[in-house]
Amino acid sequence: MLDLAFIRNNPDAVRRAIREKNDKADLDKLLALDAERRKALGEFETLRSEQNRVSKEIAARKKAKQDAEDLLLQMRAVAEKVKALEAVAREAEALLQKELTYIPNIPAADVPSGRSAEDNPIVRSWGTPKKFDFKPRPHWEIAAQYDIIDFERAAKLAGSHFALFKGDGARLERALVNFMLEIHTREHGYKEIFSPPLIVNRASMFGTGQLPKLEEDMYRCELDDFFLIPTAEVPVTNLHRDELLDRAALPIKYTCYTPCFRREAGSYGRDTRALMRVHQFDKVEMVKMVRPETSYQELESLLVNAETILQRLELPYRVAKLCTGELSFAAAKCYDIECWAPGIERWMEVSSCSNFEAFQARRANIRYRDENGKQEYVHTLNGSGVALARTVLCLLETHQQADGSVTIPAALRPFMGGQERIG
Repeated sequence: MLDLAFIRNNPDAVRRAIREKNDKADLDKLLALDAERRKALGEFETLRSEQNRVSKEIAARKKAKQDAEDLLLQMRAVAEKVKALEAVAREAEALLQKELTYIPNIPAADVPSGRSAEDNPIVRSWGTPKKFDFKPRPHWEIAAQYDIIDFERAAKLAGSHFALFKGDGARLERALVNFMLEIHTREHGYKEIFSPPLIVNRASMFGTGQLPKLEEDMYRCELDDFFLIPTAEVPVTNLHRDELLDRAALPIKYTCYTPCFRREAGSYGRDTRALMRVHQFDKVEMVKMVRPETSYQELESLLVNAETILQRLELPYRVAKLCTGELSFAAAKCYDIECWAPGIERWMEVSSCSNFEAFQARRANIRYRDENGKQEYVHTLNGSGVALARTVLCLLETHQQADGSVTIPAALRPFMGGQERIG
C-alpha cells in the first residue's frame, strides 16, 4: 500500500503508475474522499475548540452564580454538529481506506514502459537451446511412456489442470525440492521455513497484496474465510506482520517449499496443456526483508540465486525485465526467468523475482528502527527458487535422448539416489 501523504503530494506520479500498469484504480475518487475527510476533520477540530471555550465560559458563569442557559443551548447545538461531523469523517475514512487498497505500487524508475510481454527487454541469457538430431517430444508424451505423470487420474480426482506424479516422476519432484532447498540454505544463506500453514486468514492475504484486488484468482474456504496459499510468499512474509524488527537482524532471508494453489481465473487460452498451467504446483520460494537502501542490490542477488538452480540443472534460460504493463499490482520491479522447452518450442516462465519496496510492509505493518531510532518500513522481496511444474516440463524436454530416455542432470543425481536416467 502506498502512503496516503505520498499520493496526496504526487497525484500525477500515481496516476501515471495506474495507467502504465493497465490498472483501473479510481484515484480521483480517493482524492475526493481524502479532501472530504480532511474538511470534516478540520471543521470537527474547530467545533471542538468552540466546545472547550464555551465549557470554560459556562464554568466561569456558574462559579459567579450567573445564568448560563444561553450557553448551554449553544453547547447542545455544537455537540450535535460535532457528532454529525464525526460520522461524516468516519464514513469518509472507511471509504478512503477501501479505495487506498486498490492503488497499485509505483514502478521503479528503471522499469521500461510497455503494455505486454512483447515489451519486456531480455537483459541476459544463459546456455544455448539444445539442437536435436531427432524431433524432441513434448513432456506429456514422455510422461505417458514412462508413467511418471498422470493427468487423467488427477482430473478424475479434482478436474482439469491438475497433475499427479508417480514412480520416477514422484522421485524427480521430491529430489528437485531437496536440491533447491539444499542450495538456498547451504550456499545462499537462507533460513528454511518448513510446513507453514497452507491455508491463511484474510489479513495474511491482504498483507502481501493478493486481497482485495486478486480475490477471484484465489481458492477461498468460505465457511472460515480462509484462503489456500497461492505461494509461500504469503505465510512467510506474514511471519513478521505487526512486528518491529531489529535493524541488526536485517537482511532476513527465508526459503520455503510449499504446494501452491491458483484458480487462474480468466487466464486460459494458450499455454494450458499438461504441466504448462496447473491449479496446484510445488514451488521453493525465497523471501527477503531488508533495509530500503539495499533492496535493489538484494533483488539482483535474489535473481542470481534463482539462476543458480537452473544452471546446475543445465537448463538454458533467459532473463526478462518486466515492463510497466506486465508488473504485478504490488511489485515495483520484477525479473522473469524463462526456460526453453524444446518439445513445445516455447519459453516458459519458471521464476519471478520482485522488489515490492515498502508496499507489502506498509500493508502488513513490518517495521524496523533506523540508525537514528526512527521507525521505518522494511522493503520486502521474493522470488521463485524455482517453480517445479514448469521446471519439470523443461527438464524432461531438454534432457530427453534419442532412445526416449531422459538424462538426470549430474547435480541432481545425488538427490535421486544416484539415478542417472529415467527410462
